[in-house]
This record gives sequence, structure tokens and C-alpha cells, in this order.
Amino acid sequence: MLTVNILLVDDDAKTLAALEAVLVELKVNVVKANSGMAALKYLLEQDFAVILLDVQMKDIDGFETATLIRERPRSQHTPIIFLTAHDQIDSFIFKGYSVGAVDYLFKPVPPEILRAKVSVFIDLHKKTLALQHQLDELNQLHKDTASQRQRNDYSQALLDYEHSARGSRTIPTGTG
Repeated sequence: MLTVNILLVDDDAKTLAALEAVLVELKVNVVKANSGMAALKYLLEQDFAVILLDVQMKDIDGFETATLIRERPRSQHTPIIFLTAHDQIDSFIFKGYSVGAVDYLFKPVPPEILRAKVSVFIDLHKKTLALQHQLDELNQLHKDTASQRQRNDYSQALLDYEHSARGSRTIPTGTG
């Protein structure tokens, strides 16, 4: 069974622990980053089904982190859910969506809602991986078929050459 990775990014250790506790029953591999820079390092090494990203952090904020995530081809389509403990300010919400967020949640997030939202991205990630695997198999089958076709064409060309070569020789008939 495929283990799915989820990246939690928050500069507050208690929040990271609480998020992990909520998500543990989803049977996923939870990777915790305590800064935007640490998150970017994890993204160099692994793929994630979803990233839960705090908006306000000390080194680089969530918006800048999301922008950097989106600039990298490997992670540009990874879903990002912003989490914030601050008031609901429309300009922040708009900014979150403008840098690639798929959702914007306010802490404390009810555990059932967080699990439900994350579960959707886990399912999508698994289906995407399954489709990629099928595509890889089809591509390999196509390559194998093309190679076999080339071998058959080569064999047929050799046979045609042999028939042509035998046909051009004069064979004595034995009558004289």
C-alpha cells in the first residue's frame, strides 16, 4: 500500500503537534517543517499530496513560501491549504488564493473538517499516481511494440533481400 506524504508548515511546535494528532488517523506520513525554508528543503526530496501552510511565520511568510513552491516544476501543482489564526481579512484570503492556495482555513480548524479536506487531496494524489503508473505502462508497451515492429521489419527486409538475391541468379536447369 502506498504511503502518502503530507507536509505541515508552522513555526509553532504546538500547532504542528496538534495538526499531526488530527491527521494521524488518515494513515499518512506527516512531515513537519518549522519554517518556510525547511519546507522548501523537504520539497527538494519528496512529493506531497497536500501542504498545510501557516500564513504568518518568522523567516519567510506563508505567501512567499507558496510563491516559491509554485515556481518549482516538481511542486507547482501540489495543493496548498493556508492556515491562519488571524482575523478573516479579505485581502489576506485573496492573496492566499492568488499565490496558489486551494483553501484558506482559520485556526482552530475543527478536526473533522481538516481531515475531510485533507482526505480529498490524499485520494486525488493516489488516483494521480495510479494514472501515471498506467501511463508509464502504456508507454513501455508502446516502446516494446515499436521495437518488435522494427525487428519484424528488419527480418522482412532480410527475407526480401534473400529472395531478391536468389531470384537474380541464373540457376542451371540441367538440360543441355
